[in-house]
Amino acid sequence: MITYSVKSKISQRGAVDMISFSTFVLIFTAALLLLFTQRANACTAITLNAEDGTAVQARTQEWGAFDLDSDLMVTPRGITIQSNTPDNKPGLKWKGKYGVLGINGIHMPIYIDGMNEKGLTVSVLYLPGMAEFEPYNPAHAHKSINPIDVPMWLLTNFATTDEVRTKLPSVRVVGVLQKELGGIAAPVHWLVTDKEGNTIVIEYTDKKMHIYDDPVGVLTNSPDFQWHLVNLRNYVGLQPQSRNPEKIGKLEVAPLGVGSGLIGLPGDFTPVSRFIRATALRNTVRPLHSGDDAVQEAFRILNSFDIPLGAVDSPAKDIIGSTQWTTATDTNALLYYYRTQYNHRIRIVDLNKIDFTKGNKIRTQPLDQQRKQDYQTVNIQ
Repeated sequence: MITYSVKSKISQRGAVDMISFSTFVLIFTAALLLLFTQRANACTAITLNAEDGTAVQARTQEWGAFDLDSDLMVTPRGITIQSNTPDNKPGLKWKGKYGVLGINGIHMPIYIDGMNEKGLTVSVLYLPGMAEFEPYNPAHAHKSINPIDVPMWLLTNFATTDEVRTKLPSVRVVGVLQKELGGIAAPVHWLVTDKEGNTIVIEYTDKKMHIYDDPVGVLTNSPDFQWHLVNLRNYVGLQPQSRNPEKIGKLEVAPLGVGSGLIGLPGDFTPVSRFIRATALRNTVRPLHSGDDAVQEAFRILNSFDIPLGAVDSPAKDIIGSTQWTTATDTNALLYYYRTQYNHRIRIVDLNKIDFTKGNKIRTQPLDQQRKQDYQTVNIQ
């Protein structure tokens, strides 16, 4: 636990002391918010591939710091979007080619998760203590972009991960301080999957851009992605098959039940443990015949990562669970699935039925029409 102490100074410079105290309060509040946001986020993302060629990307959105109050958000084709820079100059400006559906946070015109009409899907996950963006040069303001705007730029411009690989080096992703996060730049990284099932992880660490293939189809939080892949070596003995009986001296010892092959699978909610658990569950799934199979399996896997409020330290008083919402995208059929902390009924939005030519503004609607679980009454005949 971190403790702070303040010694008041009584002097004729009372106004200066008051300003200093106010400054301290702001810094202290920002520090607490940063501490809470680091401890309150625990997102887990996976990909699954079906035998019919469908690629699915799915994720949980854990955020225990405050109510994200997220909306469904539609961005039509052809609208002009401009990012900002650390010195408040106009940043990268572009006209979007593709329509996008996804989920925002705090009613801001940004995507925490989304899919465009070409099937490209982007999920934003936290990377606290590791994310470090490119240096900002005011002379390059016109090609500089705030990290929170990266998903919008990717989704409105590109159809494949190959296009993302080619075009991302042409912009500068620079840290812009966000008051909503206590005055820090959003420490994030991104999981990106296209319609063909190609998946990449984008990270900025050590002030450099890194684009990685994701051979295990999983992403969580800190440390960086390459560290997680190395850590998998500590768990190479995990397997779905139960262990065989072993002889200890003259005693034959057999497992007590099914599941013994995964003894040692970590069950806590740290990013390191969730990466291992998600990798094990994702990569031992049954054969998935269709996109619907893959979506339903994704939700079953992600059930293991729901965090009840109280299981992880959280300052929030206005939410009922740290897992605020969970999504899955069928990149082939262009179906966007989601459920929320208030209502676990899975809802579907069909991108094929959205008019992405309608209007020239981003439009939103609440995730939940009512923040309560709906139930189906079953009558016995």
